[in-house]
Amino acid sequence: MPAAAALILAGCASTQDTGSRYASGNAMRDSYMSQTRADPLGAYLASRDIIKSTGSQGYTSAFTETALDMLGTRYRFGGGAPSTGFDCSGLVVYAAEKSLGLKLPRQSSKLAKIGESVKISELQEGDLVFFNTRGFRNSHVGIYLGDMKFVHAPRSGSVVRIENMDVGYWRKRYNGARRIVPDEPDLNIARRASGFSAVR
Repeated sequence: MPAAAALILAGCASTQDTGSRYASGNAMRDSYMSQTRADPLGAYLASRDIIKSTGSQGYTSAFTETALDMLGTRYRFGGGAPSTGFDCSGLVVYAAEKSLGLKLPRQSSKLAKIGESVKISELQEGDLVFFNTRGFRNSHVGIYLGDMKFVHAPRSGSVVRIENMDVGYWRKRYNGARRIVPDEPDLNIARRASGFSAVR
């Protein structure tokens, strides 16, 4: 594969701190989140009610459905809103905050440290799936949908879309998966940092 094609396929670039360009992307996302009419605390409380009534399946369905609502949204490096576009971790962070009221880490490499590890044979809808697309582990993230499909924001010039993990490109670059666990201590820390507190 020519070097230029490999760079195009590299995908999400939001896993590294690349100076002012990355800081600018975060500032844009923070500005959007401060102006949004969404109610993250309400989403969090609603997700707890869903867990009580339907178990974790309802919780993960809300998460994946929010991401799927973004299909066709353009890729944008550092993007974290439908109006400006998404990069891979921006899509995950947006979907988690809007559907579940969770404030997750912004970089895919940090997302790979939350929740619990999941074997590929045990993947469930809503699990985060990680890939090495830039020459280092967990440089790209998507949201698992079932049947070896995942939704993600792939790369510059593309849009949020569904792909098959069994395709050779993704199979070779797969690094593992993590499951967001309700009431996980790390997520409670994230909630406290954003003004949320766990509701028991």
